[in-house]
Amino acid sequence: MNIVFMGTPEFAVPSLKKLIEKYDVTAILTQPDKPKGRGKKMAYSAIKEEGLKHEIPVYQPIKLKDDSELIAKLKELKPDFIIVVAFGQILTKEVLDIPKYGCINLHASLLPMYRGAAPLNWAIINGEKVSGNTTMLMDIGLDTGDMLLKDQINIPENMTSGELHDILMVRGADLLVKSIEGIVNNTIKPEKQTDETFYAKMLNKEIASICWNKTSKEIHNLVRGLNPWPIAYTQYKGERMKIYETEVLNEKIIKEPGTILDVSKDGIKVACNDSVLMIKKVQFPNGKPLTIEQYINGHEIEKNIILG
Repeated sequence: MNIVFMGTPEFAVPSLKKLIEKYDVTAILTQPDKPKGRGKKMAYSAIKEEGLKHEIPVYQPIKLKDDSELIAKLKELKPDFIIVVAFGQILTKEVLDIPKYGCINLHASLLPMYRGAAPLNWAIINGEKVSGNTTMLMDIGLDTGDMLLKDQINIPENMTSGELHDILMVRGADLLVKSIEGIVNNTIKPEKQTDETFYAKMLNKEIASICWNKTSKEIHNLVRGLNPWPIAYTQYKGERMKIYETEVLNEKIIKEPGTILDVSKDGIKVACNDSVLMIKKVQFPNGKPLTIEQYINGHEIEKNIILG
């Protein structure tokens, strides 16, 4: 089986590894190298690093739709499938029509819900109880192609988007293989998507600012959904306090939302719109993430300060 793989981040690596193990991956497409870290050194994508380990040709188009030479190369390869996992570019009909069986995309949501760039994060921010992966036959829309297979998992109330990411990236590799075999053996009946969806827009740092006038559960879900990036934050006495971990407490109190009610080694109790949220892990500028027990060993958090 001749496969062309398109992907960029760490999420796509288990899928690439599995496809290399089972099939003949003849080419890899990934995003161009980007500056990374304080030194702004050019860094390879996770997929480029994996491809080079296996001595597979790696191509990095700035915009594939405009790269007629690379598109011609893909046509020469005559792939059975193009497999796409978080590539980061929209494919034109010319590219979608190249492989014998079509282009399969692995998407980290239970489609048709959570189309878009950040499905894992928004599922948790919105308090969903389940998530999963979906494979689909790609068309010219954004995550709108016919669905092939789904793999559903439960989301515990304290799971972060990072933890969900790590589970789905591993399970997605097996789902891709099942989808490829099902298409070749004609044992999968593609299913049209409905129009019912939630668009999982790209994350930014503005989304991460906490509004304490929301419920404790809503804020807890925001903190989980933005961990490990961009990390939810608030202001404490003019300093940005990033919040990594919280717990919803079933305590009713009438105080202005954002008011610090109590501070102990267990955490910082903060009034919300409906009840109390316990902040358990924070990071201040020029510091590292610390539990509240660790932080108050050398610093003071004052009661009755209003956050935000």
